[in-house]
Amino acid sequence: MASDRFEEIAGDMEFLDEWEDRYRYVIDLGRAMPDLDPAYQVAATKVDGCASQVWIVPRVDGVGRSTRIGFEGTSDALIVRGLIAILHGLYAGLTADEILKVDAMAEMRRLGLDQHLSAQRSNGLRAMIGRIQAIAKAATEGAEHV
Repeated sequence: MASDRFEEIAGDMEFLDEWEDRYRYVIDLGRAMPDLDPAYQVAATKVDGCASQVWIVPRVDGVGRSTRIGFEGTSDALIVRGLIAILHGLYAGLTADEILKVDAMAEMRRLGLDQHLSAQRSNGLRAMIGRIQAIAKAATEGAEHV
């Protein structure tokens, strides 16, 4: 269950035969994201487990399973910033409950990212997904975001 935006990204990537072109596309997605206000680039929003500096700032609208979860994010590495943009697309418009049902790593495999990311980048991607899922889980339980 991926968002329409993610399906658009997946469709775009299908047209790119070479990994170098896909890599550039991911970087371009990251460049197109709005900058994250430096005031939000603090320890509380930093994602642990990433080789690069990564910050994810949640936007939680509502309480319980139907809570809408959004987020802003950034990284000091262009490819990671692109991965954040893809995750943003993956979860766009989904409720907290829907986010918890998404197999994000399987969706990333559809893009061929599992074969082309270093082990450190893959671990960082899992850490970002874990952070977003923790935010969604906290929202479904009516707790403050993580």
